[in-house]
Amino acid sequence: MRPIRVLIGMLGMDQHEVGAVAVARALRDAGMEVIYLGRFNLPADVARAALDEGVDVVGLSCHSWEYLHYLDELLALLRVEGAAVPVVLGGSVITAEDARSVTAKGVAATFGPGAELAEVVSTVERIARAARAA
Repeated sequence: MRPIRVLIGMLGMDQHEVGAVAVARALRDAGMEVIYLGRFNLPADVARAALDEGVDVVGLSCHSWEYLHYLDELLALLRVEGAAVPVVLGGSVITAEDARSVTAKGVAATFGPGAELAEVVSTVERIARAARAA
């Protein structure tokens, strides 16, 4: 069985990538393949890369509130393309209220400030395995 593949990136003008790099490293160290898109992506870029790369999970680093503007479009693009790729969000700006709101829209998991890397890794693994089984 191939390793879990995770795409990591940031939407819009969000350029705070220290957390994304740390999560990418933790996922890689856990045996996952990580495709790192980096900064300044639009929803179409993320959706296309997710489909082209055949990823199991899309992870978005959110350290500005732009993700709230772009998230609906990204989720719609993934649905239109027929992709059942779960999306997870992590970042310092994710409030409890925002987490409830985006989860209701279909985001598989959120990680706010202070989330432990071990929790992120185990959650991504669980979500990827469930998506593969579906």
